Amino acid sequence: MLVLETIEDRVRARLIKYLGRDDTGIRKEVLKLFLLGSFFTTNDVFEELQKRGYSVSYRGVSAMVGLMNTRLGILSINVTGDHNVYSLKTEYRDIVDSVLQNY
Repeated sequence: MLVLETIEDRVRARLIKYLGRDDTGIRKEVLKLFLLGSFFTTNDVFEELQKRGYSVSYRGVSAMVGLMNTRLGILSINVTGDHNVYSLKTEYRDIVDSVLQNY
């Protein structure tokens, strides 16, 4: 039997695995942030998490957003300005929303 996995299935599986290791809820919070807004620098994410009561370091947030970009493949990055600007790729919005609602 041949099982063909779609890119969407792989992204969904990676997201679920990624959130499964989210002991503090911070990863889920960052994903929600990307769903609600459009473009964020690492500093934007850092400041938003601090406002929401998370005790985070700038370096930790930078690593988390970078990992979301490289490992999950759901973010696009614009490196033309002084700071990297991240956004959720349009084609993954529904998948991220669905995983977050069911997680």
